[in-house]
Amino acid sequence: MICNLCPRQCNAARGENDGKGFCGLGVLPKIARVAPHYWEEPCISGTKGSGAVFFSGCTLRCVFCQNYEISAERKGKYITPIQLADEIKKLESSGVHNINLVSPAPYVEAIKSALDIYKPKIPVVYNCSGYESVETLRGLEGYVDIYLPDFKYSDNALAEKFSSAKNYVETALRAIGEMLRQTGEPEYDGNNMMTKGTIIRHLVLPNHTKNSIEALGLIAGNFDNPLVSLMCQYIPFGRAREMPKLNRKITKREYEKVTQTLFELNLDGFVQDLSSADEKYIPTWDY
Repeated sequence: MICNLCPRQCNAARGENDGKGFCGLGVLPKIARVAPHYWEEPCISGTKGSGAVFFSGCTLRCVFCQNYEISAERKGKYITPIQLADEIKKLESSGVHNINLVSPAPYVEAIKSALDIYKPKIPVVYNCSGYESVETLRGLEGYVDIYLPDFKYSDNALAEKFSSAKNYVETALRAIGEMLRQTGEPEYDGNNMMTKGTIIRHLVLPNHTKNSIEALGLIAGNFDNPLVSLMCQYIPFGRAREMPKLNRKITKREYEKVTQTLFELNLDGFVQDLSSADEKYIPTWDY
């Protein structure tokens, strides 16, 4: 496969288990965990959990990634699209509210093949960094019911410094626009579980409230009535521990400052509790 799935447009060869592109990944999905997940937004996790499939590898290199063992170190096991379809079927039969594909971007073609083999009767969630190709997203129309994109940065220089992502801001805004086009207004079932829609996530970083405030402003200025999930779960991991400005959790004062902006902009959605910044919420990569 010659790959141009993500905005990097590597045009690089990818074999089954490895590749020459930025991500270094092959085309076969590499899986780190498949299990019910209870720590997403209330309308995603509900009472029965979200059926999470955590993929290894990433199209970003965030210095602070909590899941660095699977994103950077690529811990996991290769499976085929047929096996992925079986895992989706098993998750669905366990009673979860949806199928939550976490960091799926490098494996879009294999995921589509798996969903062609078995399309669950519950919503399919595409849980991603926001650094996505509009063309690739268009190919997912009809496969995905709910998008959970990050919008990490309001400053491209910061995005390049912390995530090795050029042109992150305009790229993510275009991608989120496509996601919103596909899903339209949020839809819910009788139990207030989302069945269709897009939730834009933003993680507040320590010493970077300006980035967060400006990111919320960009969201409010570019999209009509978007749902926003403001997150405070940041814990320093990986290379962030070596960076003085990132080597701590955010403070209550920092979070209140950003939260106030969320309210002033009349952005609807979700606000995490500061207790979310706890390692106990990080899954075990045990696939």
